[in-house]
Amino acid sequence: MPRTARAAPGGLVYHALNRPVARLPLFEKAADYEAFEQVLGEAMEKHPTRILGYCLMPNHWHFVIWPREDGELTAFLRWLTHTHTMRWHAHHKTGGTGHLYQGRFKSFPVQSESISPSLGDVEAVGARADLVDHGVLRLSQQPHAGGLGGRLIAF
Repeated sequence: MPRTARAAPGGLVYHALNRPVARLPLFEKAADYEAFEQVLGEAMEKHPTRILGYCLMPNHWHFVIWPREDGELTAFLRWLTHTHTMRWHAHHKTGGTGHLYQGRFKSFPVQSESISPSLGDVEAVGARADLVDHGVLRLSQQPHAGGLGGRLIAF
């Protein structure tokens, strides 16, 4: 029996996240972050959406997304995670070994008055995770569906 479709109406802002299985590291070197951001750019071309901010961490990621249409959030994140999984397995020569992510992404609607604090929360995630010394926190604030324009936050 198929899973119930995720309810994610357009016009709302969402905080979305996903983690790999078994605390597996998603990103171990700068090239891993760059490869994910390449897939992210392709996802934006195939399923355009508004990304207000994102944070990539060694073992998970966070996005603040503002989809225009119903189903846009799911289509975008489904394509992103599926494509990233296939390419991650190909790069690590682990094809056919199972899941990369724990499951479907998690998403929570953000109330309109909480959008700025949510972006701050995404940025603060890296500091709370003690990534300050590692310089691996990446945050992009992109209020439109144009180029990613990400910036590396090096502490």
